[in-house]
Amino acid sequence: MVKSIEEKVKFCPKCGSTDIFWASGLPQLWSIWECRECGYRGALVIEDSKLAEKIRQDFLKKKNEKKSKRTPRN
Repeated sequence: MVKSIEEKVKFCPKCGSTDIFWASGLPQLWSIWECRECGYRGALVIEDSKLAEKIRQDFLKKKNEKKSKRTPRN
């Protein structure tokens, strides 16, 4: 019997992005993940795609709100 190894998709807990990677370098950082999109660095990652989608929606909403506040209106 052959077992298939399923790799779970990792999501950033701050922005919900899949552009997250294991930070390399010193051995002390082996358990640290880093997000290329929002700059998150930490040991926690999300593997639940439904939760990640909610996080992603909230992150983008907040990002757009900040952008609209910065844009001067005529």
